[in-house]
Amino acid sequence: MTLRDYSCDKCQAKTYQSGELRTTGSGLSRFLNLQNQKYATVACTECGFTELYRVDGGGKFASALDIFTN
Repeated sequence: MTLRDYSCDKCQAKTYQSGELRTTGSGLSRFLNLQNQKYATVACTECGFTELYRVDGGGKFASALDIFTN
C-alpha cells in the first residue's frame, strides 16, 4: 500500500506503517475459523492511530486454501 501524502488525522505526523488484518466472519465461517474478512491497515508511527480499509478477499479459492492451511 503506497500513500504519497499521508498525514495522521490525530497528530498530523507524516510517517506510517501499513499491514494486513484477517478475521473470521460469523456463523459457519466462525465455527470453522475461516478468515474470510480481509483489511488493509495504515498505522501512524508516532501515536499509533490505525485506520482499516476493507479489501475484497481472494474469493472461494482463498477460503478453500484457508481450510487446508488452518
